[in-house]
Amino acid sequence: MKISINEIFNKYKILINKEISIYGWVKSNRNSKIGISFISINDGSCFKSIQVIANKDLYNYIDILKINTGYSINVIGKVIISKGEKQNIEIKSRIINILGNIYNSKEYPISSKFHSFEFLRKFPHLRPRTNIFSALSRVRNFIFNRINNFMYKNGFKWIPTPIITSIDTEGNSKLFKVSSLNIYGDEKIKYINDFFCKESFLTVSGQLNLEAYACSLSKVYSLGPVFRAENSNTTKHLSEFWMLELEAAFINLDELINLSINIIKNIYNNLIINLHEDIIFLHKKNNINSDKLFNIINSKYEIIEYKEIIKILNKNNFNIKFNENITSKYENFLLNFFKNILIIKNYPKKIKPFYMKLNDDNLTVSSMDILVPGIGELIGGSVREDRLDFILKSVKENNINLNDYNWYIDLRKYGTVPHSGFGLGFERFISFLTGIKNIKDISPFPRNINNLMF
Repeated sequence: MKISINEIFNKYKILINKEISIYGWVKSNRNSKIGISFISINDGSCFKSIQVIANKDLYNYIDILKINTGYSINVIGKVIISKGEKQNIEIKSRIINILGNIYNSKEYPISSKFHSFEFLRKFPHLRPRTNIFSALSRVRNFIFNRINNFMYKNGFKWIPTPIITSIDTEGNSKLFKVSSLNIYGDEKIKYINDFFCKESFLTVSGQLNLEAYACSLSKVYSLGPVFRAENSNTTKHLSEFWMLELEAAFINLDELINLSINIIKNIYNNLIINLHEDIIFLHKKNNINSDKLFNIINSKYEIIEYKEIIKILNKNNFNIKFNENITSKYENFLLNFFKNILIIKNYPKKIKPFYMKLNDDNLTVSSMDILVPGIGELIGGSVREDRLDFILKSVKENNINLNDYNWYIDLRKYGTVPHSGFGLGFERFISFLTGIKNIKDISPFPRNINNLMF
């Protein structure tokens, strides 16, 4: 019976003395002087490896003695109660088939010794074989599926937003241009001759597209890649990253904030139940206090107006004025000051995109950012401007070409509705929950300035 290692651990009581077949990669092999080998094997289905007992009576025992870290093998044998202290079950092998070996163990980068994150970034194709990256991969997979599950259960419909676009949702973003033309030297692109007959880019956000569907389906979301050509080689930035973006009709800012909080809590609380060993291992490796993180996530968050944040910063010897952005320097101070997750709302309209709804004071927009310890901004969202005259005025004030946004204006012309939405950085979310500090270690194949492997 072919079975995964995770299934063996979950069902071991009914598998005792039954023959099974497993496939996986060798974590270690210890050969004893009495002719027994103890092979630790993992197939990626769970954190724990299982021990395989290989007796010298096996026909290929000479080859088994050569097995080392990284070999791939198939084991056929019985599940038995272990006599050792480190595990409660093990497999007494009847057949061990060697599927793939390590041609030169001295050159194999992913040996059994410790490797730093920096070293492993040189081998993104091999690093999932390490304990920390296999655990991270399972966590990332769980979070992805749990987000989709949460959205489905809360009535949100998934919308595949375009990756190639002609608009800059965020405004003033550094965009990757897309062209099918062969351009040489300083030659300028004649867009009329290009594939789409106009200038096109890789998307920075699917928000505006989602708004179109929110004005019909009420609750929609997307979860996929976005792109920024920013010259930022920091621990928090990638050129290609994933975003959870959602738009919902008929909700206000307070409801949007509550929805954001519920997503954070729901994902983490289910993660620690379903992948407890993986997440605890990652926390230990990254010096994260699991109990402290649990308390932070499940406590009452600080919700404070932007104007009050400015006062707090200036009382603590920062010289910051109204209409200034809350940069990472200020974020770090505020998170240490409050020692909690912080939600800042109602930013000045001058520092926010054109689509955010103007408040009655005519100075601020109905917006919010959620800052989390160790990361900074995790979520950014707002109520969208649904009033036709206001959105037209905002487009003009921001020097935006109205012709590029006629379709977006139509949403305000025909059956406009109050609606809100936000974007959550997927990799940053994983970084926050696992404690892995560099976002380049969260992405399986990171893309950033001067780095495009594969």
